Amino acid sequence: MPASERRITPADILPIAEYDRQRKALKTGMLPVKKLRRVEVGPFATFYFENYTTMWLQVQEMLRIEKGGAEQIAGELAAYNPLIPQGRELIATLMLEIEDSERRHATLLTLGGIEETVFLEIGGDTIKATPTEYDDRTTPDGKTSSVHWLRFSLTPDQIARFRDGPDKVVLGVGHKNYGHMAVLNADTRAALAKDFA
Repeated sequence: MPASERRITPADILPIAEYDRQRKALKTGMLPVKKLRRVEVGPFATFYFENYTTMWLQVQEMLRIEKGGAEQIAGELAAYNPLIPQGRELIATLMLEIEDSERRHATLLTLGGIEETVFLEIGGDTIKATPTEYDDRTTPDGKTSSVHWLRFSLTPDQIARFRDGPDKVVLGVGHKNYGHMAVLNADTRAALAKDFA
């Protein structure tokens, strides 16, 4: 699928039987793509930067799992199309990945509002992430969700510097109980720069 595609349409969806035939090869082919689009920040925050191809595969998987047929397609496209970057942005799924359920629950209780503290830095510029959904991901008792969808909107100058500039690109979380940063490597920057096409 072309990286420049901005929307998945019903015509892009493979019939389930055809997807099943191709599934192993498609998922195997996505492994190196997803590896470049995955950034770990600190001990348990992982960002998965989405694009047309990652969302297309997600839609196909949801249709395969839930078996809702043609009636399900519109709902899946409504859910996942907003997570495809539209040319001047990056969109990431932030997952707080803690295997032990008790530890996960206790930790998530300390991280309310974490989605409001995520940022990208390009040289002296800080780009604050904004949640892609309107629902509050923090419960009244202060417990955050383990999954967040975040958008980073960049100016043309920031995009140019992200692509070709000498500045480091840093992805960070500035929550009072989780302050960590990671420098994007050259291969990840090159992969994500395609989202600006």
